[in-house]
Amino acid sequence: MGDGPISRRAVFLDRDGVINRAYLRVGVPTPPATLEELEILPGVPQALGRLKRAGLTLIVVTNQPDVARGKQERNKVEEIHDRLKAMLPLDDVRVCYHDDADGCDCRKPKPGLLLQAARELGISLRDSYMVGDRWRDVEAARRAGCKAIFIETDGGELAAVEPDVRVTSLAEAADWILASENREVE
Repeated sequence: MGDGPISRRAVFLDRDGVINRAYLRVGVPTPPATLEELEILPGVPQALGRLKRAGLTLIVVTNQPDVARGKQERNKVEEIHDRLKAMLPLDDVRVCYHDDADGCDCRKPKPGLLLQAARELGISLRDSYMVGDRWRDVEAARRAGCKAIFIETDGGELAAVEPDVRVTSLAEAADWILASENREVE
């Protein structure tokens, strides 16, 4: 499909802190370590359903450097992604398992995950959105040419790069996206 006309619009979604709860461990937000720790945030299934019904492609793009750091097993991360795909109307999950020192193109703030998905799935990046709760997400959106939506969380970080909009939840992000798409906000 990547060689055909680019017409799909997508919402790229960070995972931890946007879709599921991130855990503070030693003052640092960290992903769930097991399926038992996986907790979908309130309102997420409904917000994703609204976006899906509006015709948007939903793609998770997530950094999971604990695999490269030896703190997490890749199969545990993939189990979490399988559960998310079973519970939510996601079209795809794209993962960077590298750490900063690896110098890959896929670790946000680099836009590699978004660019690859756009090529392979025929997505128009300028007509798409990135929703995240870290500066890396906003920067990846800017580098890819997407609209950037920053979810501000209690105890979370500030966006070092100015997003298009700041919201407090994925539900608010969905409202903004649907309004931008000239779709009725359900």
